[in-house]
Amino acid sequence: MLKKSLIDLLFKGFSIVRWNDKLRPIDLIQIDKHSHKMMIAYCLAKYEEEEGYEFEWLDIIKGGIYELIRRNVISDIQSPVFKEISKNKELVKKLNFMIFKEVENKFTNEEIKQEFKSYMTEDDYIHPHSQKILDAAHIYSTYYEFLLVRNANPEGYKIDHIHKELVNEIEKYKDLKGIQNILNKQKIKNFVDLTGELRYQVRWGHLPRIPNTSVLGHTMLVACLSYFFTKQIPNVTDRRIYNNFWGGIFHDLPEVVTRDIIKPVKRSVPGMQEEIKRIEEMLAEQEIFPQLEPEWLDEIKFFTRDEFTAKINDGEIVDQSEMNSKYNEDKYNPYDGTLLKVADDFAAFLEAQNSIDYGIKSRELAEATQAVRRKYAGKVIADVPVYKLFEEYDSK
Repeated sequence: MLKKSLIDLLFKGFSIVRWNDKLRPIDLIQIDKHSHKMMIAYCLAKYEEEEGYEFEWLDIIKGGIYELIRRNVISDIQSPVFKEISKNKELVKKLNFMIFKEVENKFTNEEIKQEFKSYMTEDDYIHPHSQKILDAAHIYSTYYEFLLVRNANPEGYKIDHIHKELVNEIEKYKDLKGIQNILNKQKIKNFVDLTGELRYQVRWGHLPRIPNTSVLGHTMLVACLSYFFTKQIPNVTDRRIYNNFWGGIFHDLPEVVTRDIIKPVKRSVPGMQEEIKRIEEMLAEQEIFPQLEPEWLDEIKFFTRDEFTAKINDGEIVDQSEMNSKYNEDKYNPYDGTLLKVADDFAAFLEAQNSIDYGIKSRELAEATQAVRRKYAGKVIADVPVYKLFEEYDSK
């Protein structure tokens, strides 16, 4: 399964503050930025797909996950410094190999370890157009953060210089239709702005915790966990990997208009959970979906409705136990919603357990961690021994 050391490295992204040499209206967090980047990358890739350009969706997924891991390892190197270092190709190769050596023993799955090694050491591992999409999403998500910083520092040191540099970087990707549409303030810009607002929504908002985690960062953690779980499935089809990752990224999308409603409130009154879900879908139809291209809507709804159930085709619910034996082919469009639920619950477990480990404890946090442990005790889902997650995490 997953080692605690790898889980801790992923979770480190919640503790890395970006733009920490500038006045900020809120802390801008590493994993939040990467989640927003992947949401933007999805949109850019959809446009490129429609335009008929060749790229690899799985490379976009791998590039997103492994770049987060890489940046978590070298979090002490500020972006301007790393940009200068990057001009020395031989030095970068040595640095990347050092990062791989530091991380390699955290992987238990040999295929994932090899993927990470290839990402760190092979210049052409990621399809060039997939890398271009990732790079464009990276720079635009950075620019989105910068606009928040600029508003707090309108006359700050080098603010105008940074602005010009970022605009010039974005200009390099104007041949991508998605970037053109964002810069021309087409409706997709509204979607990008909306998803960026998920960083303002603090999870467990009624409880003090360290570190605080946002809905935006939570979705990236869930997507990463979902990817690693899915890769444990023997001979897993590419479409399951695609669906399970992007399902993780977008599973909380409706919360951009409803906010994060805690489970005790949802379950407080019979029928409350169902009513909240109905309102989520109604508000999504009114505020979120109109900002997306019509051709994408069926897939986004596939990711956001019945998101924790096993599904195939256009949303037909099936038994999770039959996914491997009956539906492990791209033609079925398989989606492991129950496995995604494990990732969601385990992410919540990590959010509570890390706070407890930091010394910020409460009865609610302790009960939450115990409830998740009990829920998955002895459980194997899609041939993935999910119960081992907690055994590994508890072995300190």
